[in-house]
Amino acid sequence: MTKADLIEEVSRLAELTRKDSEIIVETIFDSVVRSLRSGDKIEIRGFGSFRTRQRKPRVGRNPKTGARVEVPAKKIPYFKPSKELKDVINHGKAAEAATPSVVPPAEGATS
Repeated sequence: MTKADLIEEVSRLAELTRKDSEIIVETIFDSVVRSLRSGDKIEIRGFGSFRTRQRKPRVGRNPKTGARVEVPAKKIPYFKPSKELKDVINHGKAAEAATPSVVPPAEGATS
């Protein structure tokens, strides 16, 4: 699934315009990136958690020349799926996970 597919799916399921769905998806992704950059952990119950891991500096090799290259320390993003997500993928409880719980607005409610 691509980002465009995700935007289209949100638009279809939430009955929003494509532009509104794009804003929602972009906002979620931007929030995740901003949190990871500041060192925060993101936990989405029933889905998984995002965090960063620190990689130590190391010596690598340039594959073209074979020369030694110093690779600096860096943070890498890491995703750990939840037990519920693993169970859905491995045991086929897709009907429960694939059906979004979209609640229609109450009559007379304004948004």
